[in-house]
Amino acid sequence: MDVHGTVAEGFEPVRDAFVRNFSTLGDRGAAVAVYRDGGKVVDLWGGTKDVDGTAPWERGTAQVVRSATKGVAAAVLLLLHQRGQLDLDAPVGHYWPEFKARGKERVLVRHVLNHRAGLPVLDRPLTPQDALDPLKGPEAVAAQAPVWEPGTDHGYHALTYGWLLDELVRRVTGQGTGAWLASQVTGPLGLDLWLGLPESEAGRAGRVGRVEGAEPTGGLRARPKRSVTEAYEDPASLTRRAFAAISPFPDQNDPAYRAAALPATNAVATADGLARFYATLIGDTAGAARLFTPETVDLARAEESAGPDRVLVVGTRFGLGYMLHGSASPLLTPASFGHPGRGGALGFADPETGIAFGYVTNGFRKTVTADPRAQGLVRAVRGVLDL
Repeated sequence: MDVHGTVAEGFEPVRDAFVRNFSTLGDRGAAVAVYRDGGKVVDLWGGTKDVDGTAPWERGTAQVVRSATKGVAAAVLLLLHQRGQLDLDAPVGHYWPEFKARGKERVLVRHVLNHRAGLPVLDRPLTPQDALDPLKGPEAVAAQAPVWEPGTDHGYHALTYGWLLDELVRRVTGQGTGAWLASQVTGPLGLDLWLGLPESEAGRAGRVGRVEGAEPTGGLRARPKRSVTEAYEDPASLTRRAFAAISPFPDQNDPAYRAAALPATNAVATADGLARFYATLIGDTAGAARLFTPETVDLARAEESAGPDRVLVVGTRFGLGYMLHGSASPLLTPASFGHPGRGGALGFADPETGIAFGYVTNGFRKTVTADPRAQGLVRAVRGVLDL
């Protein structure tokens, strides 16, 4: 395996871990980037651009990052709050009156971000075609009754998170999340990260697909305990219904899917774009001032939800829009905040060490919250820092 790119002195173990991902864990094409205190210390890529192809992965190759999208989208609501345009403790219905229907008057904006809104499922799932319509998803969520009393418990809003967040952004700014992000953050910063992939960049995105590899360790495993397995197999479970809010799920290689903006699932990014995004949340980077104030960083990483997750059926921890370090999704340290993408991708920031991390791949495994390839890279960074 030819691995390309560079690592700063002392970060060689990250390169070793990256090579092992190809030799033992089934990676076909991937990239990893790490920033420390705003400067890049790891920039590696290798394999093929397409999971089923032979063309090489190049600098600038991008991939769909699935639920790692959620951490990117969460920053939009937090920035709107930071700018005084959005009150996290206001009812969602204050901004979106139609949302109040069917007992949702007490759903707060923060409940959207901490997965306590009670709306992880749709009684009538959307078709793939309807899911790409920016109006259909919010309309469906507004018509949905909560499956638990909002604010009293938490459960991962796998797909509905995106429609809830997107409509809030649209009501406050007049733009969808993808357009606002491009105009206010990723465009000005020159990040290779898109929520709604422009046609001009479509050629950079590789084809994604399923891969197999050695057994993972940690998080939700390829061979999970029986309760998790049963939840995914039971059509009536919240788990199965949450992930089936779009049914069948769209082809992630379809240009129309990538061009749409689904803030829960379909951002397209390079590893550098994802890592630099998180680096800029917590500190200055070359040519760019930090995006989050220290107070907003504290909001992102302060525990809002913890314990048994009614959808994922394991213990999870969430801040406002971000997964936090824990057994289901290990990050770098307890100070870290970020988000994995089901089956592979991971992005996070750790304000105490100044580390920002991005890993993207074209090969999706069965893992949900803690992919072994990303975890091996995180352990290597932890070892370099002697944590």
